[in-house]
Amino acid sequence: MSPVAVRRRQPAPTPVSPWQDGWHRDARRVPSPNFGPRPPGRAVALAIIHSISLPPGRYGGDAIERLFTNRLDREAHPYFAGLAGLEVSAHFLIRRDGELVQFVPVDGRAWHAGRSSWRGVDNCNDHSLGIELEGLEGHAFRAAQYRALARLLRQAAQAWPILEAVGHEHVAPGRKQDPGAGFDWRRLARHLGARKPLLPVLSRGM
Repeated sequence: MSPVAVRRRQPAPTPVSPWQDGWHRDARRVPSPNFGPRPPGRAVALAIIHSISLPPGRYGGDAIERLFTNRLDREAHPYFAGLAGLEVSAHFLIRRDGELVQFVPVDGRAWHAGRSSWRGVDNCNDHSLGIELEGLEGHAFRAAQYRALARLLRQAAQAWPILEAVGHEHVAPGRKQDPGAGFDWRRLARHLGARKPLLPVLSRGM
């Protein structure tokens, strides 16, 4: 009987974390000064999805990045004059083509939700990730954005105890409408897992 070579089973490779010091390895970094520390003991438990375009309905360009880094030229467009003195940020921006841009490390408190409350807890900036989608309320978002968003949410939920993904409209009802009717929450849920998503998503329309 001929000898049979026994191939030793190799251990499964350890997954490489996409996070390093709060930054995503695949994101283009555009550091914003508009953030602060999270309150002690407040873990990331919520992902808040927004939409933004500057000026409204116009896509591409660097106006969003300039806004989040306090470099927006207020004279470049009439709409920008109303943003004078505004200091805001988000952790992430997902461009129309799915590019991921990061402004604030995830352990920092970005300034994205404003006056907000969810499940009886106020000041959602304290315990959330702010994710901006390049888009406008009522406009459809692109397939590349849904894929990038789902991937980001899965990776975040594996690293932090994120319980839900919600819209800005849900944590600031009556004050904010984004991401709006053009965002397909069911589509996001399907990307996260058809039967049992890694984390729940919420919409009034679901």
